[in-house]
Amino acid sequence: MTLEINLSGGRLTIAPEVLAIMAGVSATECYGIVGMASRKIKDGIAELLGRDNLSRGVEVKIEGNTIRVRLYIVVGYGTRISEVANNVMEKVKYTLQEATGVEVSRVEIYVQGVKVGEHQ
Repeated sequence: MTLEINLSGGRLTIAPEVLAIMAGVSATECYGIVGMASRKIKDGIAELLGRDNLSRGVEVKIEGNTIRVRLYIVVGYGTRISEVANNVMEKVKYTLQEATGVEVSRVEIYVQGVKVGEHQ
């Protein structure tokens, strides 16, 4: 389902993939994030995604006039996971709401792994 926004001169349609990329880029800018992870863990190991595949680590659902986001992340070893997750939630919510003008009802964080020696 796409996000449709009525404007004075017409209608704007945004694909969920665009919102997923925006959310992924916003999340990776946060301190403590090593990167986005694949939604599926293979053999107990999370696949770290490159910048060109960020949307594979994000699920976006459009529910009426709100957006719900799920992010699958890898954090750096030694960071406080709860603080990193909270910062990511707030930044992603702010970024999407500012860009679209649509309320983000929920941002869920799934920590898929911890990587040693690469946190910011």
